[in-house]
Amino acid sequence: MQFQGDDLHLDIVSAHSQLVEFLSHRPVWLLTTSQRFLPGVALYGLDGITNHKEKVSVLLGLLEEAGPATWEQFVQCLCMECDLPLDLETQLMSSAREGFARCHHHSSSMCEKDVKRQQLDAPKKYRHLLMDSVRQRYGSRRGAGAGVKEQMQPLAVNQAFVNLVIRQSKTPCLKERMEKSREDVAGACKPEEYVDTAMKVSDLFCSVVPSGTTKVIFLFGKPGTGKTMLMHSICQKWVEGDLPQFLFTFLFEFRQLNLLKRKLTLKELLFDLFLQTEDSPEAVFQYLLENTCRTLIIFDGLDEFAANVDVSGSSERGPTLTSCMSISEFFADVCHGKLLPGCTVLVTSRPMRLPDFLVNTVNLLAEIWGFDHEKIKEYASHYFRQHSFKEQAIAHLKNNIKLLSMCHVPALCYVVCNCLEYLLLRHQTNVELPQTMTQFYIKMLLIFINKQQGEHEGGEEAKLHCNRKAILGLCDLAMKGLEERKLVFYAGEIPERVKEFASLHGLLTAFEVKMSGTCSEVGYAFVHLSLQEFFAALCLMVSRRVDMNYLRKKFFLKSKWTLKNKAKTEIMESFHIFLSGLSSKECRTFLTLLAGQDEAWVQDKQDVILQFLKKLAATNLTGPKVIELCHCTFETQDLKVAQHIGGLLNFKYEFKNFRLTPLDMLALVFVMNLGQGLARLGFTGCLMDIDCLEILAGCKSVEHLSFRSRRYGDDFAAALSKSLRGMASLKTLELTSGSITAKRIIDLVQASSHCPQLEEINLQDNRIQNLQVKRAMDLFSRMEKLKKIDLSNNNLSLGAVLTLAEEVITRQNATELLVRKDTVIVYFSGPSGKVPRSLDLQWEEKKEHVIPTRQVKLCLQDCSLSSQHAKEIVAMLQSCPCLSEVDLSGNKLGDEGCSCLLESLPWISISKQLDLSQNCLSVNGICSLLKSVSTCQKMMDVQLSLCHETAVLRFIGDSESSSIPPRDEAVCFIDDQQYGEENQTPTTPQKIRLTDSRFQAGDLEKLCAILKECSSISELDLSNNNLGDAGLLQLFQFLPNLRRLSSLKLNDNHISLNSVFFLAQSLSALEDIKVMDLSLGHRQVVHVAFWDRIRVTSTSRWRSGFLMHPKHDTEGRCFRLRDCRMGPEDVTRLCQTLARCPQLTQIDLSENSLCDQSIERLLSFLPYLCHLKLLSIRNNTFSPCCIVLLINSINLCERIRMVEVRSSENAFLHLGAAMRSQKTSCRLTDCAVGQGQIDELCKVLEQHGRLAEVDLSRNQLGLEGLRCLLDHLHQVPFTCSFNLSRNRISQDGVLHLINAFATSGNTTEVQASLCSKATLFIKLTNRDDPRKILRLTECKFQPEHLEKLCLLLEKCTGLTEYISSYNNVTVQAVERLLHSLRKNLGPLKISIEEPWVHKESVMNLIYLAVRTCGNITEITICKDKNLFQLGVRFPHYLEKVESDVSRLNLCKPEIQHAGFNQRVHENCARLQELRWSHVELHSDEAEMLVRILLPLPELKKFGLMSSSIMPAGMDYLILGLQNCQAIEELNLGHMKLGSAAVPKLVLGLHEMPSLKRLILNHNSIGDDGCCILTEALRNMHYMEEINLSHNKIGDPGLTTLAAVLLEMQNLKRINLSGNTPSSAGGAKLMEALAYCKCMEELLLSQNGFGSRTAVKLACCLPHMTNLKVLHLQNNNIGPEGGMELARALVACRLLEEISLSENDLGQGSICALSEGLPCFEHLRKIDLKLCGVTDDASKSLSQGFRQCPSMEEIILEKNRIGACGASKLAEELVKCPEIQFIRLWDNPVPRGLAENLTSQDPRLCFSFY
Repeated sequence: MQFQGDDLHLDIVSAHSQLVEFLSHRPVWLLTTSQRFLPGVALYGLDGITNHKEKVSVLLGLLEEAGPATWEQFVQCLCMECDLPLDLETQLMSSAREGFARCHHHSSSMCEKDVKRQQLDAPKKYRHLLMDSVRQRYGSRRGAGAGVKEQMQPLAVNQAFVNLVIRQSKTPCLKERMEKSREDVAGACKPEEYVDTAMKVSDLFCSVVPSGTTKVIFLFGKPGTGKTMLMHSICQKWVEGDLPQFLFTFLFEFRQLNLLKRKLTLKELLFDLFLQTEDSPEAVFQYLLENTCRTLIIFDGLDEFAANVDVSGSSERGPTLTSCMSISEFFADVCHGKLLPGCTVLVTSRPMRLPDFLVNTVNLLAEIWGFDHEKIKEYASHYFRQHSFKEQAIAHLKNNIKLLSMCHVPALCYVVCNCLEYLLLRHQTNVELPQTMTQFYIKMLLIFINKQQGEHEGGEEAKLHCNRKAILGLCDLAMKGLEERKLVFYAGEIPERVKEFASLHGLLTAFEVKMSGTCSEVGYAFVHLSLQEFFAALCLMVSRRVDMNYLRKKFFLKSKWTLKNKAKTEIMESFHIFLSGLSSKECRTFLTLLAGQDEAWVQDKQDVILQFLKKLAATNLTGPKVIELCHCTFETQDLKVAQHIGGLLNFKYEFKNFRLTPLDMLALVFVMNLGQGLARLGFTGCLMDIDCLEILAGCKSVEHLSFRSRRYGDDFAAALSKSLRGMASLKTLELTSGSITAKRIIDLVQASSHCPQLEEINLQDNRIQNLQVKRAMDLFSRMEKLKKIDLSNNNLSLGAVLTLAEEVITRQNATELLVRKDTVIVYFSGPSGKVPRSLDLQWEEKKEHVIPTRQVKLCLQDCSLSSQHAKEIVAMLQSCPCLSEVDLSGNKLGDEGCSCLLESLPWISISKQLDLSQNCLSVNGICSLLKSVSTCQKMMDVQLSLCHETAVLRFIGDSESSSIPPRDEAVCFIDDQQYGEENQTPTTPQKIRLTDSRFQAGDLEKLCAILKECSSISELDLSNNNLGDAGLLQLFQFLPNLRRLSSLKLNDNHISLNSVFFLAQSLSALEDIKVMDLSLGHRQVVHVAFWDRIRVTSTSRWRSGFLMHPKHDTEGRCFRLRDCRMGPEDVTRLCQTLARCPQLTQIDLSENSLCDQSIERLLSFLPYLCHLKLLSIRNNTFSPCCIVLLINSINLCERIRMVEVRSSENAFLHLGAAMRSQKTSCRLTDCAVGQGQIDELCKVLEQHGRLAEVDLSRNQLGLEGLRCLLDHLHQVPFTCSFNLSRNRISQDGVLHLINAFATSGNTTEVQASLCSKATLFIKLTNRDDPRKILRLTECKFQPEHLEKLCLLLEKCTGLTEYISSYNNVTVQAVERLLHSLRKNLGPLKISIEEPWVHKESVMNLIYLAVRTCGNITEITICKDKNLFQLGVRFPHYLEKVESDVSRLNLCKPEIQHAGFNQRVHENCARLQELRWSHVELHSDEAEMLVRILLPLPELKKFGLMSSSIMPAGMDYLILGLQNCQAIEELNLGHMKLGSAAVPKLVLGLHEMPSLKRLILNHNSIGDDGCCILTEALRNMHYMEEINLSHNKIGDPGLTTLAAVLLEMQNLKRINLSGNTPSSAGGAKLMEALAYCKCMEELLLSQNGFGSRTAVKLACCLPHMTNLKVLHLQNNNIGPEGGMELARALVACRLLEEISLSENDLGQGSICALSEGLPCFEHLRKIDLKLCGVTDDASKSLSQGFRQCPSMEEIILEKNRIGACGASKLAEELVKCPEIQFIRLWDNPVPRGLAENLTSQDPRLCFSFY
């Protein structure tokens, strides 16, 4: 054993010396290899060894010391990769095997070495074979001696490989990245997820993974970026020894793997499919398995794989070496490390969704970008290296931005160079290259044909014709392959002619396809997939088999783009782009020649594509889809199509989280430049070449440009600076969340100055720490239109911020600096350097010629400023005379710093506000701040809070103080030394809010001492302190010193009920109190408002005397007390106190839970509250007994005008002057009043002799309650109306009511309805009222009910009007009804509304009318309303008439036609009114109308509206009108007469001397018709009404009419709405209307007159003193016209209805209208819908409405009234019992508030219905 050990040692020593000698010539290889086996620390000392042999010896020693395993691995690597001498190799292998010498004798040892040598020779031999095979397949074929024929191969790898641009992605969200690589990522960009770094090919394999772990590298790239070329180059590098870490490299192409249909073992896949071994396959296979960590497996073109790669079955059980598997399983298992564990897997693909199993296994993700500018130059230099025009060609590429953009794609770069070479060889001086990728491919095809067939064998047209069939065959092959997802074709699948043509011209490449073992076939494929897509697209455009429908189906891009997870046809990446390109006009000749058709046939196909592109632009597209559409549009080169698409895409240029290439940018800029108007362009998290920015410089239509990504650093900013200079329309530039430093910012800003329209620059969230502030501000201030600079989130130092503040103050066009923590924004004044100012309509005239001064806002919030900076800040502020707002909140100035600042306030000019909040102020600091109120005369508002750390001072500027209007009343101090001084120099009213500061009663002495010096305090708020009762008493004793106080708030100061009584006493003690609002609820409220007054001081310590303002007497005083639990004794005490208060007009005791006894005590004091007008008790549950008490108050106090109780919770008592003639109303709604309360209630009501209205709606009377009420009604001796709606009344109840109505002498009107509204009204009178009216609606009567009804009506002989609507009354029932009414003594109007009226003919309805036993005075038929109405006078000789009717027997009028006409003539002899609407007149009916009815001598009113009649019948009718000599009203509205019928109508009008009302609305009468009509009107001196609304009358017609109106002194109503005049015609009309002194109704809506006409009307209104109705809605009246109109309306004091809706009146007009509302005593309705009414305007309106005594309806729909305005309206509505409802639908009122307000007062309507 010792001998064997020595022998082994000698072998190692001998091998060591030989090995040192051998490796001394290969030091680089040894060092690189050693790095894989030894840790980096062990190699640190080798750099100092210069002798190669010494360094090799040390390295070998280190490898031996590393252990037997490491030495064995090194020896194996050495033997495989280096050609060692045989004896040396044998010795090394022996030394590496530890047990060799110990197991065998010397002779047998020599034999085993031979075996081992054979085992090592087989893998080594296979490795050499593999290298030769790879070299032969993928090696460079264009060397120094390459022939011309090899250069003819168009897209093969016959160029020296130029390194591609590869960028590694470090995103952790790999799956999301791949799924959304062509889709927008929702939400904001997360830049750090997408940081990418440039890398070399060798870097791909440098990442370290755990030993034995499979490394998966995934490379993706767009089509043509050189993925396959790169894989071939990697194989070549391996052959050349540049990748020594790999012993074996296998390249599998998925397009060939698609051909394998059967399953194979691992050995078959490696050897049979790739390269067979010559001998010892088992040894080679075993060696491969032992050295998987040094094996590289490449899978090229995953996107081309036809099978499903997500094989879930492969992960369920581990594969064996002998098991057969599919390609999918093989790929998955290799990537998972289940096969060949430890190997390196390299996968390439176009951008696609990453298979799920790869998401967690990929170790490195990188994208191949293609070429950049340098790579393009390198490629072109090599391509044109043998040509004299090399520099010319390179210059041509560099100077043409389109060509340069295309050349970023390597495949396109070759095509461009090929075409350029061809053209330069023939046209040295004039080179015209194609414009698009499609045109380049066409040109390339023609060039290849020319090169092969020679230049002198005919022109391009002839050569194309000769090869037409072969090209068409190639197109069919390409299309078939794409449809079947087939990229490799066998020889038998290709026609021989096509194969010969394509192979000759380098369009198809041939290669060996191994099936298994020695079996192989020849496969063909297009040299590039894009070329196959080109020929496939060409197939669709030239094939006769492809019709338009098939073409549309194939070009349906939406189906390709909408699937996020997997595209429908991934291999058709450029297909749609080629189709678009082939649709261009430039390709039409080529397509015509190739298709053998005329141009029209080709153009039809092209139009299909173009139209589809237009439609696609109108859809909802994400960013990547927009880019694709731009590519398609660019390829068409159709400017009209581009303009259309650009216009539709104008607002869709927002791109997020995907890469853009220069070619993408070229297409985008092309479309944007042709779009309409300016566009917004934004890139968020998008990868893009810097070269893209050069292309972007050509975009002239960008208005808003934004970039957001951490990738964008200084290099990006430098490139962008060059591009900005050409963007003349740019207004906004955003470069945010980037990595730009201060170094490049200045250059960027300087470049931005060349954008003349630039208004905003946003540079937030970059790395601009050390900004050159002065230099930057100097550049900013020179930009004329700049308005905003955003430098937020850039870590600017405090020094830089203060310097920036100083610069802002000194720069004349800087208006604001906003610094808030990381926020830093500078604002500028923009164009002309003038500060924008707001216009106040009230002072617009005064300020018209005022030049606005500069106003500067300075905000240094949260900047860590301390007291040390106070003097610097003061100096800065004093240097600027035009400060408007200064915000220093959130700093650490403290008392010292703030005091320093406040002491300097008189010398600092601040016009609006100073904010010192959150500056660590103490109580002393607060006191110092309050003292500044007396020293600074311009201070008008102070807001302080210790708890909230608030300290805000507001000022009034010089311009504002000089223009303040004088107060209504000056303050006068008698016996005061300051009287004269203060009277001469009035001070600014000041507001002090000192809240949330924990002040107690003990602090008031010090506080009052300070406040005493502030003589101008108008508002004082001490809410949320701890003053208590004592503090409140002390403060009120101090109040006489605050002579100008108008508002005092003491909310939440922990007061008790004692303070309430004290405050109530102060109402009489302090007579200048206007409103006292108190609440002791969860949130205490003490708010006291004072009148403006003249104060006279008194010697009394407590009481002072006042000279009251006159409006004290008119408006009175208000006391509100809420949420205060009071017992009866407390109520008594309170009422006794309030009774002593003068001028108390309103008491609100809501939400106080008052009991019945308390209510009774309160009501007993009503007679003593002499001035009270309203008592409100809301949200207080009333018992039934309490409700009676409230109603009985009308008997306690004769001043009560209305008692209203709602829902047993809300009560309102309205009081007036003590006049016995005034009527009283009682309203008890929704109070659950039933039969039990009626008796007691009626007894109370019977005691009151002035009752006018009783509302018992929404209660529970039922039939018995109704009976009881009706029994009491007989005893009512006065006129009164009862509302009993919604009281569960049935048909029997209605009949019982009708019986009472028929028999009662004092019931004059009954209205009943059993529909959803369930209305029931009864009207009583104590006078001899001749009227007796019965209205029944939807009572759902059955036959038995109708019979009872008829019997009851027979008793009612004094009925004057009977209206029945939808009561199931049939025709037979009507006849029975008419018979029942025959005994009526006076004239009777009968109205029937039933569905059958619409179905009956006019003749049948006339027949029904003449069956009446009386003289008919009115016949009305309105079929649109299902209305049949008669007016009848019954004769006294009823029996004779009945017998005559009986003898006539007119059951069938068509049989007894002559008798029927006779009967009509007799019964209608007294006919005065005839109105028919929506009827269809047949010839016999028209004849009866013209011959019998119209000539009747007493007929005064005739109307035929919206009815159909034959044209001849219309002429006949108009002719018959000439016989209506007594007519006073003619209505032919909606008859479509037109101007042509007017001359005939005028003939009839001449025969109507008594005509008073002419209605011709909706008749399409134009100017001509109007002119003819007006001539007829000249002689109609009795005319009172003209209605020509909704015709087509313009200025000529209106001018003619205006001339006639001058003579119509009796005209009362005119309606010209809905015509087509202008303001000029309107002005003429208004001038004429001034002469119509009797005008009562003026309806001019929907005419678009405008403000000019409104101003003219305003001048005329003072002459229309009788005007009652004015409609001007939708007339384009603006603020100017609205203001004049509102001021003039006060002259029309009889107005009852005003409509100004749908006009943009403006707030000033609304306020002016509100001021005039008190003048309208008769105004019932006002419509201000869609008038822009705001909260402020609604407040003034609500005050005006309150002074309109007749107001019933207010429409404020679709305005801008919010919560504040709605609440104010609700508050004032309580005081207006006469208003029926206010419509507020579609206003921005919160839903909860709207529901709450409606529940309190249903008259507020927020819903549409």
